[in-house]
Amino acid sequence: MDVTSLAPLTDSIGIPNSSIRNVKVDTDNTSAFQSLLDSAINMYSEADQLQKHAEVAELNFAMGYSSNTHDLALAQRKANIALQYTVRVTNKILDAYKELMQMQL
Repeated sequence: MDVTSLAPLTDSIGIPNSSIRNVKVDTDNTSAFQSLLDSAINMYSEADQLQKHAEVAELNFAMGYSSNTHDLALAQRKANIALQYTVRVTNKILDAYKELMQMQL
């Protein structure tokens, strides 16, 4: 099964596809967990990059280097969407983990 982190989201908010990589999930538990962990770390780093880009856009606008409010709003919106997506995925993973821990064997 192929898993691509943030692929539909990144297409809509303008992140180049070169930063996205396909992750092959194996049936081996160790490598499957490692690929899931790598995908989660990649998702956090992409959201962090968008947050940093939004902060730079805010500083450039505040200092007068940029007068384009559209670029500022776009950078902030991208960062907000990525953060919301990351939080929702994290919450779903935690819910799934809690449910697994409550299962009776």
